[in-house]
Amino acid sequence: MRSPGKALLHLWRRLHPLPGGKWLFARIFGWRVPYSGSVRPRFIALEPGRAEIEIPDRRANRQHLGSIHAIALMNVAEQASGLALLTGLPDGIRGIVTQISMQYFKKARGTIRAVCNVTVPTVAGDMDFEVTADCLDSSATVVARATVRWRLGAER
Repeated sequence: MRSPGKALLHLWRRLHPLPGGKWLFARIFGWRVPYSGSVRPRFIALEPGRAEIEIPDRRANRQHLGSIHAIALMNVAEQASGLALLTGLPDGIRGIVTQISMQYFKKARGTIRAVCNVTVPTVAGDMDFEVTADCLDSSATVVARATVRWRLGAER
């Protein structure tokens, strides 16, 4: 049986080159992971060890001061870290977030892109693994950085 990360990667590879394929992938992702879909992610790139996801500047993603809400940033950063990591893991290995922290450097305004590049580890038993994802504004300035600790191990 294909792992969830591999299944999403397979779906991405089939859909993203098609007209409307990225949009359809985002809808399917939002259906499979409902809370993550709440920020309306737009998937830019996805391959083992790498993910880029944007969230739009829309009222539902903003806080009362007009910038992108801290938790919307955390949401998209966690998505990027998870997809970059999980798409690179072999079948039979699962991952779950055990800790997430976020550093905020400046107000997040406009469309935000979460970028994660990670060297996927070899998993030979239960282990913790930290992944970093940056949130960038339209000028490619890092507005926030997430560190996500994943617990990796064999599916049970």
